[in-house]
Formats: sequence, structure tokens, C-alpha cells
Amino acid sequence: MAPPPSLPFLIKLFMILLLASTPTASTTVCHDTCGSIQIKYPFGTGPGCGSPLFNPYITCISNGTLDQLILKTHTSSYPITSISYTTSTLILTPPCMSTCTTMQTSPNFGLDLTSPFQISSSTFILLSCQRKSSTICDTSFDYLCASIYSCPEVVSLGLPLFPPTNTCCVYTPGNLDGEGELNVKGYDCGGYTSVVSLGDNPTDPTHWVYGVALKYTHGAFDNFVTTKCTSCESSGGICGFAPPGNGFVCVCKGGYNTSLDCSSYNQNQDYLWDSVPHPLKSSFGNVWSPILAGIILSLV
Repeated sequence: MAPPPSLPFLIKLFMILLLASTPTASTTVCHDTCGSIQIKYPFGTGPGCGSPLFNPYITCISNGTLDQLILKTHTSSYPITSISYTTSTLILTPPCMSTCTTMQTSPNFGLDLTSPFQISSSTFILLSCQRKSSTICDTSFDYLCASIYSCPEVVSLGLPLFPPTNTCCVYTPGNLDGEGELNVKGYDCGGYTSVVSLGDNPTDPTHWVYGVALKYTHGAFDNFVTTKCTSCESSGGICGFAPPGNGFVCVCKGGYNTSLDCSSYNQNQDYLWDSVPHPLKSSFGNVWSPILAGIILSLV
């Protein structure tokens, strides 16, 4: 008959199984703000936060001192300056877009065709153009060209002060091409600006509100979880999802997640990607720990 396992061996085996049964904490944490912007469903601040439909495009990044909500597309990453959850609209400020105080050459602005975003009420003004296209330029808005060209910063585009307005094109309503881009270079222009509001004085570009307005639409998944998400947010939680099935979870303060809301976590704790460690809750550990302890004691 083979000799029984040695006590040191059993102790090592007990420790290995005990460690294997201990749940580990994930570093994934969802937040309800990013910088000065309040984050609500369907948006999220990182993986597993918000809606899986929006998660590939929206994220919160930090440069060490400031958090910034970003929309990522195939052309660039665009800072988000505001969100209206009432009108399902957000405002972007493309970093290479011109304004009255800062003018610069611009790459194409673009959106992913598969994304849930569409251009909304934005007036695109193409600047420093070699030609004026009769198919996209609305000449009834030439006064906007004259206004933006009164800004001294036009010299940054290689233009003289008060350049001729035939080098400017008001593209309204603005549209994207088959690649999902505002093809600045294809229109033989050097840069662009986008205006979401002309303010009280449409001819004063120093008071215009610059940015690109986007509408966003909810998918079937988001419509399905609307009631759950409202309950989650009302209980102080943040709405998210759990890969790979992308089922709804409510992320609660204190490091636990539930498929219901934060007031009912005692009845349904899922521990999907907790933000802080928890006591041992593995059924494996609960079953085998006393058994192994009994074996070791019987051999002492």
C-alpha cells in the first residue's frame, strides 16, 4: 500500500486550492463624470461601462490633470464638450478645426459609417479653397464667409487679410461622403470650421459657437435595458454590460455589480468585474476548504 501523502505536501495543496478559489479584483471602474461632463447611459467611461453599442467609440482619457471624454473614429479622436441627453445630441470640438481666434490647415473630419452617430445641425464653412463648388456651396450664406474672413487669423492659412469670399464655401446642410468623411482636401480647401450657433449677431464670428453637432440613436439593446438602467441610475449605480454576452449590469459604489439595481444587490450579486476585493465567495473554496483542513488535522 502506498504511504499517505506527507503533511507538507497536503499543506501546499491546500494553499494552492485556497488561492485558486479567491476572487481577484479587476481594475475596471465606471464613473458618472468625465471632466465636467455628466456621464449617463448609453455612454460610459471605459470598457464594460455604458452601452456595448457606444463603447467602441466613446471613452474617458486622462492626461494626468484633466479627464476628457473622447469620440474615436477612423479619422481621429475628437474631444466632446457637451452632451444633451434630452435631445440625444453631443458637441465635438475637432482639434484641427479653425475658429476666429485659431486657424489652421485641417485633415478630413470623419465618422465611422457603422457608428450610431450622424451629423446634426452644423454649418460647415470650408476655408482657403482653390475653387468654389457649385454643387455643395450655398451662396446665400456668403455673408458667413465675409464674416469669418474678417478674423485676422486668416493669415495663418496663407491668405491675405479680408481675402476674396470665392475662396470660401458654406457647405450647408453639411454631409459626409461614402467614406464617412468631410473631404476637405477633395474640395481643394485648406481647412474648415463648423458652427453650431451664430449667437445674437450672425456677422460677428467672435461670438459664434464652434463645434460639430452629432445626433445619436439607440439600438435594440439600449431600448431593451432602458427600464433597468433608469432603476440602476436612480439607486446610485452606473449602467454597464458584461462581456462576452453583453448582458446588462448595474455597477454600484463599493465595488459590486448586479443585474438589477444597487438597492437589491443582496439578492443578486454577480461579481463580474469588481473594483475592490471581496471576502471569499467561491463555491469551490466553500466546499473544499473544510474537507482539506479535516484531512490535514487527521494526519497530524
